[in-house]
Amino acid sequence: MARIRKGICYRKLERPYTRISRYKRQSFIKTGYNSKIIRFVMGDLQKADWDLKLELCTKSSLQLRDNSVESARLTSNKLLETVLGKEGYFFRVKKYPYHILRMNPIASGAGADRFSTGMQLAFGRPVGQAAQFKKGDTIFELLVDKKNLETAKKAMERAYHKIACPCQIVVTDLKKAK
Repeated sequence: MARIRKGICYRKLERPYTRISRYKRQSFIKTGYNSKIIRFVMGDLQKADWDLKLELCTKSSLQLRDNSVESARLTSNKLLETVLGKEGYFFRVKKYPYHILRMNPIASGAGADRFSTGMQLAFGRPVGQAAQFKKGDTIFELLVDKKNLETAKKAMERAYHKIACPCQIVVTDLKKAK
C-alpha cells in the first residue's frame, strides 16, 4: 500500500473546487470521500452549565488533512475520558473536512511515457480530504468545570502537538460572560 504524502504538500489554502454533480459532464470529482474523523461531538451532551470554554485556534490560514485532525482528537479525547470520565467534559470538532485533495501522479523511470499522461487531463484523482481554516478559526472546542482546568489544558496541548500549524489555546470563563 502506498504511503500518503506529507501534510505540507496540501497546507496552502486553495479554491475548494470539488464539484460533485448528478450530471456526469458537470461533475469534476467522480466520487464522494469518506472522512476519517469518526466522531465530531464527545463527552456529556446533556449538561448545559459549564464553567470554562477552551478553544484551540489557528494563528495562520491553512488546510488540515482529516487524518491529522482525527489523530489530535484521539489523543486529547483519550486523556479527557480516562481522567474526567465521559460526563466530565464536552468536546467538539468545529469544522468538517469538505475539501477534496487531488493528486496527478507523474510516472518516472524507464517506459514512463507509456504510463503517464503528463499535463493532459491533469485534474488528478482524489487522495484525501482537508478542512480549511482561516487565521483565528477554532479547530476544537472543549467545555469543562473550573476544577478540571489543568487536565483540559493538557488535553489541548496534546492536540496542538499533533497539528502541524501554530495554534493558541483560548480560555473563556462562561460564568462571567453571562
